[in-house]
Amino acid sequence: MLKSYRILAYLLCATIHLAAAQENRLIKIHSHNDYHQTVPFWNAYSNGMNSIEIDIYLKRDTLYVTHGASEIIPDRTIENLYFEPLSGALELKLREQHPIQFLIDIKSEAYATLKRLMAVLETYPALVNNSNVSFVISGNQPKLNDLLIYPDFIKFDYQSLKPINDNKIWDKIALISLNFKRFSGWNGKGRLTAEDSVKVKTAIDKAHDYNKPFRFWATPDSKTAWKALSDLGVDFINTDNPYGASVYLNTLDHRVYYNETFSEVYTPTYESDKAKTPVKQVILLIGDGNGLTQISSSVLANGGQLTLTQLKSIGFLKTQSADDFTTDSAAAGTALATGSKTYNRAIGVDSNGLPIANITEVLSEKGFLSGCITTDKITGATPASFYGHQKDRDHTNALAEDLMKSKLSLFIGGGANTFKANWDMSGFNIIKHLDDLPDHTGDKIGFFMAEDDVPSVLEGRGNLLADATRNGLTYLHSKNKPFFLMVEAAKIDSYGHENKVSGIVTEGIDFDKAITEAIKFADQTGDTLVIVTADHETSGYSIPQGNLKTNMIEGSFTTDDHTGTMVPIFAYGPQSQEFTGVYENSDVFHKILKVLDLQP
Repeated sequence: MLKSYRILAYLLCATIHLAAAQENRLIKIHSHNDYHQTVPFWNAYSNGMNSIEIDIYLKRDTLYVTHGASEIIPDRTIENLYFEPLSGALELKLREQHPIQFLIDIKSEAYATLKRLMAVLETYPALVNNSNVSFVISGNQPKLNDLLIYPDFIKFDYQSLKPINDNKIWDKIALISLNFKRFSGWNGKGRLTAEDSVKVKTAIDKAHDYNKPFRFWATPDSKTAWKALSDLGVDFINTDNPYGASVYLNTLDHRVYYNETFSEVYTPTYESDKAKTPVKQVILLIGDGNGLTQISSSVLANGGQLTLTQLKSIGFLKTQSADDFTTDSAAAGTALATGSKTYNRAIGVDSNGLPIANITEVLSEKGFLSGCITTDKITGATPASFYGHQKDRDHTNALAEDLMKSKLSLFIGGGANTFKANWDMSGFNIIKHLDDLPDHTGDKIGFFMAEDDVPSVLEGRGNLLADATRNGLTYLHSKNKPFFLMVEAAKIDSYGHENKVSGIVTEGIDFDKAITEAIKFADQTGDTLVIVTADHETSGYSIPQGNLKTNMIEGSFTTDDHTGTMVPIFAYGPQSQEFTGVYENSDVFHKILKVLDLQP
């Protein structure tokens, strides 16, 4: 018998990891009518259920798992479907420290069924004596005063909010369960009405006043309902979908964020916006992985507005690379920087691996200065696309050499420990303090934010990206030459890959602070065009729920990789209307040259 359980256990072990996130935020989940599952017990157990409901019916001294006598299937006994599998799992040390409650719903006469159940349980001392295993009787039950005659390992499900005046009887109560439909007819779509929410919350609080955990049955079975009931304080979330509920509820900590980092919204003057006047400076800001939903979550977590949302010239970019439906940052960065589609992983080369001129090189021939600022390593795929030429983004040392030979006048980013060569030979002056940049008289300046990876906002980076943008603009403008500046907010993408909402939101809001500096500069100069876009979307991000009053965002994800969805592009300043519409990401390069009157 054990051998068969061993095989089944190992086959199902692959899904056990889905409950690992419970360590961060324990939300108890109850597998309702578990015997209806395709694989009873194992589906619930492997997905981390804290409670499993077992309907039993006593017939000819056998405890069948069924809703009634007419539905009995031979050999589907409580021993075969539940006690033997749990015994085997514990013997194999599968989730042995995981608390599990069997909520045994008696469908036959209570006293005779309980008597037989106790006799069966006595043959499983390893279960009865295990502190992580509990047995709670629901459905048909003895009279309250008779609860005390049952042994300590038997507890009861109390289906009422009426007080019990005997503390010893209260000690036999494991939890309180009620029919949700007594309080609301909500179907789990949209939101609980305010009136129903009060009714539901009152019932939960009353149970907690008795110091008992609480469960509703007959609840709507949806993500929206699971979260709503959890937020209201329900201790055991009822579900017929153990896998879905486990994945959803046990990742809430990663996907729900209450924002405390804000961008002060700047309202542009619009004096130069859409003006048909010459453009002297171009600032291209790229939010890596910053799709429409990423932007939306930052907007909504920031009180409903960003500086970005004040911009009026808006379009969408198609991001497909030359060799794939879904681009990576290298191919997307190269398309933006060179005006040519290429294969994934390529930096500044065409589909045949041949170098192609990027915008900083093209503009250098016309007397422009240029700079790159990023919260990635400066050799990362996006910044490297604006100075480098390599067949693969992982040719880091070669990209470092490309940087040192590049046409850039300014770079700011991470990854100082990548560079081993003597900077004196490169022409770059490496400054130690960002505040030294605005007044520096050198022609080529570099500043490293970090020796290795640049910290995120959540890791304490502060306003470094906005400060770098402001100081970089001041430095370039002081040279009295036209210039091009690329600014990348790299870690929106990083947190998209991690499916971590807090990082997406905080990095998006931090990006807006850099955008604010660019828009202010555009207003001060009157001849600066600001373009804000993304290289691609990351994670298939959506925001099913949130709260504007508490700045809460709940995110959901379809992948931990990039997607092929279009990304927004915003523009502000002279000729910004040229960037509206829907077009290829490679067209951005050509549009920039057009507004600079440099198109061949």
